[in-house]
Amino acid sequence: MQAGNLHSGADIAAVAARLVVDEGLDYAAAKRQALRQLGLSGRVQLPDNAQLEAAIREHIAVFCPEEQALALRNLRQLALLWMERLDEFRPHLAGAVWHGTATANSDILLHLFCDDPKSAEWTLLDRGVAYQPGRAPGVRGEPMESLSLRVRCESLRDWVMLHLVLHDLDDLRGALKPDTQGRKPRADVAALRRVLAQDERTDGEQ
Repeated sequence: MQAGNLHSGADIAAVAARLVVDEGLDYAAAKRQALRQLGLSGRVQLPDNAQLEAAIREHIAVFCPEEQALALRNLRQLALLWMERLDEFRPHLAGAVWHGTATANSDILLHLFCDDPKSAEWTLLDRGVAYQPGRAPGVRGEPMESLSLRVRCESLRDWVMLHLVLHDLDDLRGALKPDTQGRKPRADVAALRRVLAQDERTDGEQ
């Protein structure tokens, strides 16, 4: 029997989920490494991102629920701070920090919607903020210009990578359409504040 027949997509997702949570790998890298760890070939069908996210939530619930919840709140608070600083560029939080699967190893992903995308870069330069230019998936998955910053999270006592994906203002019209799971894919400042306020109320009731 071939090795590919010994493992299901759930097995691959479980290993990949551990790599995402414990090592901070992105989904694609975690899937590839899971294949290597399980001794599988690249021809094996990989779990989709929804399956992997479900496995990540299960891993968190079993192994680190309290630790993850605290890290998530700290990252959301840091994201809010930077969204307020960059408010003129209509920032929207996306990725694991918004969807609730972020850990202390996770990066923060903000999509900026600018009258002129270059203006966000000029603003960072004017404020003396160091960044690394690059490319990252945009709201429709297409590669877009991005700026990556290494920012301090005092509550985590560590440094966090903050990625700013630059969009034209027109891209905002399609940015809030529900994703394949029916969720709001991104949050503006008001939405993030509501989530943080709800977390505080929940803690107060416990």
